[in-house]
Amino acid sequence: MKRKLATAVAVLTLGAAVAIAAPHEGKWGGGRHGRGGEMSQKLAEKLNLTDAQKEQIKAIQKETHQENAAFFQTMRQTREDFRAAKEANDTAKLDALKATFDSQRAQMKQIRDAENQRILGVLTPDQRTQFEQLKAEREARHADHQ
Repeated sequence: MKRKLATAVAVLTLGAAVAIAAPHEGKWGGGRHGRGGEMSQKLAEKLNLTDAQKEQIKAIQKETHQENAAFFQTMRQTREDFRAAKEANDTAKLDALKATFDSQRAQMKQIRDAENQRILGVLTPDQRTQFEQLKAEREARHADHQ
């Protein structure tokens, strides 16, 4: 179970590096606390993305964000409620939210996986191979931390 959770978190984390947060700061890969932009910029450099590819990826991210904005807001609220219940040690509320939280996490993974598939379509075969290698390395590092 922990391995599945670690894998899911790793995939979500990697997806975040190239995913949904970009429209918030108006630049490719912008993210929470300024770190996402740096991570995505590093990824763009490692993959040697062209300006055209960066623009295509930015458009994919923006479209994903717009299509799923209501879901993202609902998920943020659930996460906040979950954290508040955890801090209050409200086990009944935690139990009540767990199924919703798990369902939303699975849905988020599907959204990111679909977005990543679209992004992979923008990459050259060499870039795809390199992207998958970087993804595997990140998952391995994350698994070590678990």
